[in-house]
Amino acid sequence: MKELGITHILNAAAMKKKLRILLGIRWEKDIKDTVDTGASYYRGTKIRYCGLPTTKTSDISKYFMPAAKFIHKARKNSENKVFIHCTDGVNYAPTLFLAYLMIHLSMTVEDAIDYLVKVKYIKPDIDSLRQLAILNKKLVRK
Repeated sequence: MKELGITHILNAAAMKKKLRILLGIRWEKDIKDTVDTGASYYRGTKIRYCGLPTTKTSDISKYFMPAAKFIHKARKNSENKVFIHCTDGVNYAPTLFLAYLMIHLSMTVEDAIDYLVKVKYIKPDIDSLRQLAILNKKLVRK
């Protein structure tokens, strides 16, 4: 990451913080479909980290604002580079980036999708698309 100039990482497949995980007792169901690189993984580096446990949830919309704020704050400095990832790279991470484009760059959901598909293959699931459409309605009303 350092060689690529990455300064911020948004992990859209972070593990939910459960007591047994904090105690170091992990069950396979805890780590399935997650990427276990928390803030401590980047300790000693200059990389800022934000972990959002978006997998296995049908309500990704609760992460739209935290993700958009993290990305927006990072991008205030043009030197910064944000790496956004999830387990497959085509669903949750792009969904959160689409929300950022809509919230902070005032794009409609259609414009945001058109913009992103020009540079990356994405495949948000139907629930993610539905929630982006709801966000679009809310933003258009403002």
